[in-house]
Parts: sequence; structure tokens; C-alpha cells
Amino acid sequence: MSSSTVEPTLPPPDRNPEPPPREAHFARNQHDPGAGRRPLRRLTGMADLVDAHAVALLRATVGIVFVGFGLLKLFPSASPAEQLAVDAATKMTLGLVPETVLLLSLAALETAIGIGLIVGRRLLRPALVAFFLHMGGVFSTLVLLPDAMWQPHSPAPTMEGQYVVKNVVLVAVCLVVAANEWGRRPRPRRRTA
Repeated sequence: MSSSTVEPTLPPPDRNPEPPPREAHFARNQHDPGAGRRPLRRLTGMADLVDAHAVALLRATVGIVFVGFGLLKLFPSASPAEQLAVDAATKMTLGLVPETVLLLSLAALETAIGIGLIVGRRLLRPALVAFFLHMGGVFSTLVLLPDAMWQPHSPAPTMEGQYVVKNVVLVAVCLVVAANEWGRRPRPRRRTA
């Protein structure tokens, strides 16, 4: 018995093969040296756009937070910081102002600060001054209400203390906004004929 094996024959190679779609993309990029930089240019353009509007974006986001927190204080028990704010404000005013007046005043102040930050223009500087004064009051709760702010026998803040301490982020943002605003040259006033 003789056995013979037949080898399969392959078709002749194609002289100009079409690369698959993915390979075609890489082949095009090899011929176009600037093609690989296009996504980088898009990112750079996006970075330029963000850079041009970064301060306005920071200003608006803190403004939205303040409007939200201020509006919450208008509705009884809607704000998780309501009692904390009232207790601290009561201590600061030596108990001379009724709690409802304090709460409505805080709601109005926070909402006004938020609107001033969002709108900007002539409202921005007064809003920033009010913001920093308000933050002074907020951080004073760490000293005025130590039992509510700090865990016993520990330097760790309570949940309420963490609620206050997280405001350092808002202070940092508004420092950037204030530096940008107060670092600008005053605009020349238009003369009216």
C-alpha cells in the first residue's frame, strides 16, 4: 500500500491587498504625520476653553451650592444644618434674636451670596465680602459648639464637624475667585456726552 499526501494549494498572493478597516486607519496615520496630533489638539483646545472660563465656572458652582443651601433653610427641617446654624447664631447673638428670624436671615444671606456669585458683575465683590464674613461665622461653630463639633476624647470631628470643615473647599474656591476679581485693573468709566 502506498500512501500519498496531497498538499493543498494556496491561491496566488494578491499584489494590492485591501487592509482591514482597523489596519487601514493605522496605514493612513503613517502617511499623515499630523493625524496623531489631532486628538491632542482637541484636548488642548478644550483646556484653553476651560482655562478661559475656569473662574466663572468656579464662581457659578459655589453660587449654585449657596442658593441651594439657602433655599433649604426656608423650609422647616429641610436643611440638615438647620439646628446647627441656629444654635451657633443664637450663641453669636447672645440669644437676643428669635430662632425663626435667625434662620430666615441665614437663608436670605446664603441665597443672596449665591445669586451674587452666579450673576457676578457688580454683585460679585459684595457677594465675596459677605461670603468670607459668613464663613467666619461658619467656622466659629468649631469653637462655639465644641460638643457638637468634636468627638469626645478625640481630635476627630463629628458628622456635624465634618459638615463645617468641608467648607475649606468653598473658601479655597472663593479665594481664587477673589484673587482674580480684585487682581483685575478697574475698567475705565465711559464718559457720557
